[in-house]
Amino acid sequence: MSFLLIEHADVLVTMDAGRNEIVDGALLAKDNRIVHIDDSMAMHRYLHQHNITPDEVINASGTVVLPGLINCHHHLYQTLTRSLGTSAGLSLFDWLKTLYPIWGQMDAESVYTSAKLGLIELILSGATTVADHLYLFPNGSRLDDEIAAAQELGVRFHPTRGSMSLGESQGGLPPDNICDTEEHILKDSQRVIETFHDAQEFSMCRVGLAPCSPFSVTADLMKLSANMARSYPAVNLHTHLAETIDENRFCLQKFGKRPLEYMESLNWLGDDVWFAHMVHPDDEEIKKLAHSCTGVCHCPSSNMILASGIAPVRQMVDANIRVGLGVDGSASNDGNQMLGEARQAMLLQRVGWPGFESSASRFSAREALELATVGGAKVLQRPDIGSLETGKAADFVAFRVDDLQHAGGHNDKVASLLTCASTGVWLSVINGRIIVQNGELLNVDIESLVYRHNKLAHTMLVNAGKAR
Repeated sequence: MSFLLIEHADVLVTMDAGRNEIVDGALLAKDNRIVHIDDSMAMHRYLHQHNITPDEVINASGTVVLPGLINCHHHLYQTLTRSLGTSAGLSLFDWLKTLYPIWGQMDAESVYTSAKLGLIELILSGATTVADHLYLFPNGSRLDDEIAAAQELGVRFHPTRGSMSLGESQGGLPPDNICDTEEHILKDSQRVIETFHDAQEFSMCRVGLAPCSPFSVTADLMKLSANMARSYPAVNLHTHLAETIDENRFCLQKFGKRPLEYMESLNWLGDDVWFAHMVHPDDEEIKKLAHSCTGVCHCPSSNMILASGIAPVRQMVDANIRVGLGVDGSASNDGNQMLGEARQAMLLQRVGWPGFESSASRFSAREALELATVGGAKVLQRPDIGSLETGKAADFVAFRVDDLQHAGGHNDKVASLLTCASTGVWLSVINGRIIVQNGELLNVDIESLVYRHNKLAHTMLVNAGKAR
C-alpha cells in the first residue's frame, strides 16, 4: 500500500458533476485509486486525522492539475508515414490510395515501434488513456504488437481489432492484397478478446472490435463483429463514419442509404458503439445519435488537414450526445498532441458555420477540456476515469502555467491551457504510477527509439517504391 500526495496546485480541475475547480488544490492517491481531494490546507488536516504519512509528496505549485486526457481514436502505426499525402494536399480517398501500398510493407516490429513512439508523444502531451484502431495486419503483424508497447509504457489502452475485407475487386477502396478473409478476421478477433480484454474496473487493456469503414468491409462482417462483441462484457464497437462527402456518396450509391442509416440497418447503433469523425450528419441523424446513446469521437486536426469538413460538435453536445476527442492517425494529423487537439476543437467550433453566427463564445476552453476528459470517458464507457473524484482511478496530469508560454495569462489559468500555446505535460500519473516527472518520461530511451523508427519508415518507403 502506497500513498501519493499532490499538493499546492494553482488550480485542480476535477471535472466532477459540479465541474468544481479547487484553488491551491491537493489530491491523495492510495495505490491506483484517488482517496481524497481538497485544498492543500484541508488535505493536511485530513492526513493528520487519518494518521497518514504519504510515501511521496509532489509540490505542484505553478501548475494546473487535470484528469488524464483521453484519446478516443487513433492509428498509431501511421507515425511511420507522417506528411505523406498531407504535404501534397490530398483528400481522404486519394490519401488512402496513396498510403495503402506503403502500409502494406509493415511487419510486427514496425507496428510495435510505431505504437511505442506514438504513445510516448501522446503521453508527453497529457494523454493517459488511448484508444487505437489497427485495421491491417501485413507480414505477420498482430494487435499483440501494439499492446506490448502500451504495456511497457504503462498507458491505459483500448486497442481495437480493426479489419478490411472489401477489396477493390469487390467494389471497396483498399487493394485486395491488404485485405483479409472474414473467417480469419473473426477468428483473430475472438483470440485477442480472450487473450487481452479486461472488463474489470481500472482495467489497463480493453479490446474493441472495429471493422474499418463502410467502404472497406462487408455488411456481413459488420453484423458478425457486432454479434461477437456483444457476447462479451464491455467489448465495444468502433468504426469510421460520415467522415467525408465522398463517403456519403459511396454509401448512397452502393447501399441506397446514408452512412448512419446503413449502420442502423446493421444493428450498429447503441451505447456500446462509437463512431470516429461524424463530420456530415444532418439534423435528424444528430437526433438519432442522441436517442440511441451512440458515441462520437471528434478529430478536428485530421478533418482540417484532409479538408473533410467541420463536425457539428456544438449541436451534438447540445443534443447530449456522448462526444470525445481524438488525435486520429499520425499521418492525417502528423502529430500526437492531445492538449493541442483540444485547442483545435475549441477554435474550430467558433468559426465557419453556415446558418450560425460565428462567435468567440460559441465553444469555451472548458468545454473543449471536457471533451478530452470526462467526454472521452463516457465515449469509452469508463466511469472509473475522466474526472478527479474519490474512488476514481489515479489518472491525472499537471501542466505548468508559470512558464514562458503562459506569462500574463493568469487571469484564467485553466482557460490559458488552450488559449495560449500548447505545451508538454509536467507530471503524468497513470493508474497511480508516475510516468512523467518534471516533463521527462521515465525509463525510456527516446533517441534510440526515434532512430529505429525512422529506419523502419525508410525501409517501408523503399520496399513500396515510394522513397525520394
